[in-house]
Amino acid sequence: MTDALERGRALIEKLNPDLEAVLAGRYDDLLPGFAESLVEWAYGRHYARPGLDLKTRQLCTIAALTALGGQTGPQLKINIEHTLATGANREEVIEAIWQMAVYGGLPAAINGLNAAREVFDELDAAA
Repeated sequence: MTDALERGRALIEKLNPDLEAVLAGRYDDLLPGFAESLVEWAYGRHYARPGLDLKTRQLCTIAALTALGGQTGPQLKINIEHTLATGANREEVIEAIWQMAVYGGLPAAINGLNAAREVFDELDAAA
């Protein structure tokens, strides 16, 4: 096991402990090793880097996914959950999304706000 994979697994344990298993169940039959590769590369080599705290990295991820537009909805919702798990509050999530109205346009920001509302509503219903 590589250091990056260990770092990635340690990080997703804090954000979403089931993530690797969910990804493996969904994609590893199509692309063997996909889940492990994603955990190693994205989380172990990028999110675990020094220089930015995890909350800031997650807010950046929300901003990027929002600016990319509607096709990123599922990933945006997962990363909103991850961002909340880092200690960000709902207002910070909404502000990161709203800031992208300038760069991704109002439709992208509205799609982002809709994704946030869905996540918040699910969390409230579960509470």
